[in-house]
Amino acid sequence: MLQDILQLDFLRNTFFTGILIGIIAPLLGSFIVVRRLSLLADALSHVTLAGIAFGLLIEKRFAIPLITPFYGGLGFSVIGSLLIEKLRSVYKAYQELGIPIILSGGVGLSVIFISLANGFNNDLFNYLFGSVSAVGQNDLYTILVIAVLVFAIILIFYKELVALSFDEEHATVSGIHAKRIHFLFIILTALVIAASIRIVGVLLVSALMTLPVASAMRLAKGFKQMVVISIVLGEIAVIGGLISGYYFNIPPGGTIVVISIFILLIILSLNKILEANKKRRVIR
Repeated sequence: MLQDILQLDFLRNTFFTGILIGIIAPLLGSFIVVRRLSLLADALSHVTLAGIAFGLLIEKRFAIPLITPFYGGLGFSVIGSLLIEKLRSVYKAYQELGIPIILSGGVGLSVIFISLANGFNNDLFNYLFGSVSAVGQNDLYTILVIAVLVFAIILIFYKELVALSFDEEHATVSGIHAKRIHFLFIILTALVIAASIRIVGVLLVSALMTLPVASAMRLAKGFKQMVVISIVLGEIAVIGGLISGYYFNIPPGGTIVVISIFILLIILSLNKILEANKKRRVIR
């Protein structure tokens, strides 16, 4: 595969895109999991699906160059994130209520747009479950810009994001502008989800943001260590999924998720073995 990556443009684009996604998805996923917003990724992924279906419909009916499935998904994901943040301020006592509302809306719009576009086709299937050959050079450049943006904002607002993730009330009292940070964070999440759909697929992208983090939580002794471990595990899953997708001609998204679950099961099993050994030593 390495030789083909060097020779074939679409494989090179896919491989580099996978590496970027394997970093930024678990990176943001670490904050999402700690903030107990794991369902946020699911909601935005379904809104992204609506945008993709809308893009396919426009592409098929009107052939407008600027409205493609990828950029349609990107736009809808950002709009969905803004609506979730708005609903958080409306339902202050039940802030998580905005997530299922937007998720339901995304599913409903997806069904309508897919129906108007005359149902499923191969392009939509690739967006749902990922594809080794779906990433173009423009997509790679877009995802690279998103990755740079994610790194920059995380570096600049790292302390604020950590403070809000662990104790929002204390962080707000300390003078942190919670609304601005929430706004930036949810926009970043929307961009990362939309960027990941080419490789992982809309229906599986939330798994890449949460499963490596779930595994890392069982190994790490601190938040920074958890972030690093989750990125490493995410890269293992993504690269493994891309290789299997190439050799077995299957969507990489499913394999990425299966590898992530397999890693999680191994770590949980090892933890149980270690805990059992500790108990035996204490008894002795």
